[in-house]
Amino acid sequence: MINKKGLINLGFGDKEASVYLALLELGPSTTAEISGKAGINRTTGYDILESLINDGLVSPLGETKIQKFVAENPDKVIVFLENKIKIGEKRLRQAYNILPELFSIYNIEEKPKVKYYEGINRMKEAFEDTLTSKEEILAYAIGSDAIKSVGNEYVEDYINKRVIKNIKIRVICPNDRDSLTMINKNKEQLRESIVIPEDKFHFSVETDIYDNKILTISWKEKFAVLIESKEIADAQKKVFELAWLGAKSLNKKNNY
Repeated sequence: MINKKGLINLGFGDKEASVYLALLELGPSTTAEISGKAGINRTTGYDILESLINDGLVSPLGETKIQKFVAENPDKVIVFLENKIKIGEKRLRQAYNILPELFSIYNIEEKPKVKYYEGINRMKEAFEDTLTSKEEILAYAIGSDAIKSVGNEYVEDYINKRVIKNIKIRVICPNDRDSLTMINKNKEQLRESIVIPEDKFHFSVETDIYDNKILTISWKEKFAVLIESKEIADAQKKVFELAWLGAKSLNKKNNY
């Protein structure tokens, strides 16, 4: 049978294509003749013919004693596709109209999510999710370990993207060389930092809290965990504020 695959690629079903091509070759024919040519049973053939009639590709011949069908001019395939496009465009417009309602349901029903990322490339993917933040990022950051893992160029590129998106960040970070270097650029990089004594409060993982998410990254062990939960994120934001107050007090005590 000729070019069945071509019709399928245009949106015909497998059996629809078989029936339509059979009818093109046979000319005016009965359901039994068409079904036999298409290799399907008669009941299925009748259902498909009805569908093709509705699509404007086939017409019944009413003047015959035995019901016969005839294929419309193949130009009708273009009309058929144009109608499909119009229907698709109408459905797309309808989808845009109901999208806010769908999102409202999604937000209400959304369950907490946990994603695991392993390896530097996947860790970068997780880290760059912070660039979707719609609010200030709260971070326990480790300067040197992160830079050693991904390189200074990547870190600078990330910071530039964050600044372009106007995403501010507050950071509690160790009193090490890389952190102190970054602090010198705090204003231009939309960052507020508090340094803490590295010898007493060293932490080897980075944590970023933003929107409804908590991202924890182990640059040494090469993995990251992203938790998406409003309840947990709200709790961690409160914990960060307590840590921020404590870090401020410690900062003054140590004259940083």
